[in-house]
Amino acid sequence: MQALIHRLPRPSGALLALAVLLLVVPMLGRYALGWSHLYGYLSDLALGSLLLVLLHRRSSWLALPVLMVWALFSLSNIELVNAVGRMPEPSDLQYLLDPQFVSHSTQGDGLSHPYLAAMLLVSLLVYWLLRLRQPRTTTAPKPLSRRWLLLPLSLFAVHGLEQQLEPSSADQWLQFNLSHKLLAEATSNAQQTLVDWVERDTPSAPVDISALSQLDLTGTPLLAQAGNARNVLIITLEGVTGAYLQGSREAIGSSYQADPMPRLSQWAQHGMLTYDYVLHSHQTIRGLYAMLCGDYSKLDTGTPKGLELLNNPERSQQCLPAQLRERGLSTHFLQGAGLRFMAKDQIMPRMGFDHTLGRDWFRNKPYLEFPWGMDDKAYFEGALTYVQQLRKQQQPWMLTLLTVGTHQPYSAPANYLERYPTAKLAAIGYLDDAIADFLDALKQQGVLDDTLVIVTSDESHGLEDVRLASAWGFNLLLAPEQEQLPKLKHGVYGHVDLTASVLDYFAFPVPANLTGRSLLRDYSSGRQIISYTNGLLRLHDGQGNFTECDFQDICRRYASPGFIADKARYVQRISGRPARLVSQQAALLDQSVSGLLNAEHYQFANAQPISLSAELGNDWTDNLIGAQYLSLKPATQTTVTLKVRGIDLGEQGARLQLKTKEYDRDVALGIPEIPLLTSAQPVELSFSFDNPVQRKAFSFHLLGQGEGDIEILDFSVSSTALPSEDELLATQNANAESDSTP
Repeated sequence: MQALIHRLPRPSGALLALAVLLLVVPMLGRYALGWSHLYGYLSDLALGSLLLVLLHRRSSWLALPVLMVWALFSLSNIELVNAVGRMPEPSDLQYLLDPQFVSHSTQGDGLSHPYLAAMLLVSLLVYWLLRLRQPRTTTAPKPLSRRWLLLPLSLFAVHGLEQQLEPSSADQWLQFNLSHKLLAEATSNAQQTLVDWVERDTPSAPVDISALSQLDLTGTPLLAQAGNARNVLIITLEGVTGAYLQGSREAIGSSYQADPMPRLSQWAQHGMLTYDYVLHSHQTIRGLYAMLCGDYSKLDTGTPKGLELLNNPERSQQCLPAQLRERGLSTHFLQGAGLRFMAKDQIMPRMGFDHTLGRDWFRNKPYLEFPWGMDDKAYFEGALTYVQQLRKQQQPWMLTLLTVGTHQPYSAPANYLERYPTAKLAAIGYLDDAIADFLDALKQQGVLDDTLVIVTSDESHGLEDVRLASAWGFNLLLAPEQEQLPKLKHGVYGHVDLTASVLDYFAFPVPANLTGRSLLRDYSSGRQIISYTNGLLRLHDGQGNFTECDFQDICRRYASPGFIADKARYVQRISGRPARLVSQQAALLDQSVSGLLNAEHYQFANAQPISLSAELGNDWTDNLIGAQYLSLKPATQTTVTLKVRGIDLGEQGARLQLKTKEYDRDVALGIPEIPLLTSAQPVELSFSFDNPVQRKAFSFHLLGQGEGDIEILDFSVSSTALPSEDELLATQNANAESDSTP
């Protein structure tokens, strides 16, 4: 490298090194990551050439810090996309300077693509060495002519024009680099501010969400009378997209050719398959809420409505388990993972489940060591035992099952890993066999004769190059009256419809303030439905218009008969008030549980004995509390109170560690160290931290190490408004007067 540096002419050598750093390395990295897209390469060229023109021949004290921040942005973007499938947002910028932010996973496994970091570092080092070798002169070198700015500005203009003329539904990171995305978002916000100022005196109509939030049971019933089933079984498959079912693919004419779940596809031919089925958000707890409570889950990254139910017992009584329990069914929830993560140990009982059980219930031996819990084959074997126990009772029942085997990190037995090209497909194949065997057993044992069975998924882990895969779900309904039901259920439906559908099947009254239509009815007209996945807000108006809004609050309208479609004809770009209307509707729908009060106090303790591990474990699978994905308002102070009691702890006691994360990345907030816990000395701790800006997807992770059990008696999170400057000044003056008084 030194010989190469010596041979290069100094001015041209530095320019060449800067060009390699800003242009060649980003595009090579894009190709290596599999992010190849015309708009993405154009974005890299535009941003890189802009920095090249602005920084060449500038002072090293200016150029080097800018380049270091740009490189850090680039690496942070790669790591966040790799970890949680989204690009950073402006609110994340304060964390981009945190070294933990650019680590590959929450377990500190390092960078996911260290070779890209090495390329950036070497290129930056070469440029710096060449700058050092430039001769010092009394006059500063003349920067490039401003006329060179026409090149990057033209590239930015072409990028923007192409997006308007031929908008792409590809993921954001395929179309933008992070710096360009932030510039585009800032420009869009400035334009929106200008538009708001111009339209400030123009009256606007109130936002109407009645078409989205209404309960609609006006359709023609598919069954002449109430269904004959006594029981309800809802099977929820982790992360499965509707594209995996052959019937769904054929119904929309999907270009996706793989067939990863052939056995479940065969079962779909024996039931009623709803193929244009919308998933409203990511995350399991949000999907479960929409399914079981007849309401849209949060259409942003705010506090899940399931957590808000803990402060709204009246609304929770309208959820499906509570409704069925009121009508004489025993209600049960069984998942393969532990219950504490995302507070399902409290949320599910609040929804109305008499029995909420997780990994600890299973006594059968798993076939795989999987960090989240039971592998799918062992899980369904245990679930079959649970069904058999329920059938021995006289009381009708409702059972909701939730698998976990198709969650990252994907795992499957060796013979599956040998048959499939990726671990993800192997895990899907393993689930396909497990669920098919389970359904076969239910049929053989006569369960399907008196049970309404619904197979669906909590969310979709998406598919590359498959349009709307992140929002594409499915609903497979098996009922004793199967001959009276169609094989394919046409029309647009979603998780928001499941509660009303089950109640409608039994001809039970449906609470009037629930949302949705019934899958057991045919409707002559379309309906509005909304979804928020992969950072895109999508609305179908029921009249053939599909609107998709991105991070720039720019919406594109397509002509699409249904919501889920392999292709849709682009119609026009929408901005201004019509575009804002979509986000305003979503914001109003988000308030259905919290209302105007927006409760700011949550209790996550349940005083149940918890067995400790000998070592501090995984931040996610071994988390002892369920305080995840909270939204903390700006200009507030959050207070956390913790009280833990030890039960028969060993002589060494127990060590507890509390971590905080935002968007799944560690956040340093100065949390005090938790004292050693012993059987004789419980731990009580309270601390506060300020939220100068809004914190989104904020999580607490409590880990324990020791021998014996503990009980968490209190883990409460409360937020109060920070005092204003005037209030602080008044307090200081009052204190000063008090100190001066004799």
